Amino acid sequence: MSDSPVAVGNNPAAKLFAALGGLFIAVLVGVMLWVYLDSPRGGPFNAEFRLVDDRGQLVDQSVFKRGPALVYFGYTHCPEVCPTTLFEVADWLKTLGEEGQPLHAYFFTIDPKRDTQDVMHAYVSSFGDRITGVTGDEAEMEKVSKGWMIHAARMPGDDPNYHMSHTTSLLLISGEGKLKGLVPYGMAKDEAIERIRESLLR
Repeated sequence: MSDSPVAVGNNPAAKLFAALGGLFIAVLVGVMLWVYLDSPRGGPFNAEFRLVDDRGQLVDQSVFKRGPALVYFGYTHCPEVCPTTLFEVADWLKTLGEEGQPLHAYFFTIDPKRDTQDVMHAYVSSFGDRITGVTGDEAEMEKVSKGWMIHAARMPGDDPNYHMSHTTSLLLISGEGKLKGLVPYGMAKDEAIERIRESLLR
């Protein structure tokens, strides 16, 4: 009897094992790519830009040094992630009460072509009066998103009702304009509030 191993090509079990190994590697690479695209990198912010808020006031790079801030990049046509996140931000601020008064909250659009000042004002106002919408020239908006290394891209296709692929984590930015942490999409309320406290209020 031979002691040599059976060749993989002739062994169904070995074939299955090899296929599962390949699938595992593919899934792992996919997860790593998703984490990479969903993780803002860099800071402190040092790009110069000129935009407007939803009330028509000038917004420039000094916005990140006006106090601790919750900063989110999204768009008003977003079907789920953006409205859910802004609803949660409004709820976190309400829950924090007086303790959260130093916090600013900004919603930067990644789709300024459709998200005009009026559109942004109507949108952020629906979540309360603590969130400021920011829009403006597309090139100026890109300075901000790229400055924080935010992933933002239009999905392929010619549909006028297109969607955007973008970072879903919310940025926690100190009053010195430095990224202090992230609140991933879907984080439990208690965990999110504690992370905000630890990163920006203590």
